[in-house]
Amino acid sequence: MEAFFVSTGVVTLAEIGDKTQLLALLLAARFRRPWPIIWGILIATVVNHALAGAVGQLVSELLSDAWLYSLVAVSFLAVAAWTLIPDKLDDDNTPPISRYGAFMAALVAFFLAEMGDKTQVATVVLAAQFDAYLWVVMGTTLGMMLANVPVVFLGNMAAGRLPFGLIRIITSVIFLVLGLYAGWLAWTHMVA
Repeated sequence: MEAFFVSTGVVTLAEIGDKTQLLALLLAARFRRPWPIIWGILIATVVNHALAGAVGQLVSELLSDAWLYSLVAVSFLAVAAWTLIPDKLDDDNTPPISRYGAFMAALVAFFLAEMGDKTQVATVVLAAQFDAYLWVVMGTTLGMMLANVPVVFLGNMAAGRLPFGLIRIITSVIFLVLGLYAGWLAWTHMVA
């Protein structure tokens, strides 16, 4: 259950102010149909994070504990730094898919926007660190939904009032602590 709670918390915080949250806002404003957008986000996230989790599990099976923890530590530290950089949604990142309806627009746009995103990288790292693939994927997916569903329903009203700078700092500190912990585990496995 630790993998589930850590994954949920980390991704929820990391997602606030992320480009996919901005994409949820854009889709909500464009289509004004929340449920098809939410279903599209959910399915895209499950598929994307299931693939990311599988990569994380594969990496954890191929590397020794010392190398795995070292890689996890470096990855968490990189995501901690990355989290401090505010995301913006560029027109280049938004495919012209509105003609396919709210569900398909959300499904395709979210799947593509998550490719290489910090929450996808976090899913890989979390799946590599915890030997609990299903709990990590469920946790990261729930984290995405906790951050994006309110944006779809509340739109600009809620998003404009959140302290994104503070949230980025808190999220970065969480990733930093996880990275330092993984670094400590790597060190203990190297000297053992």
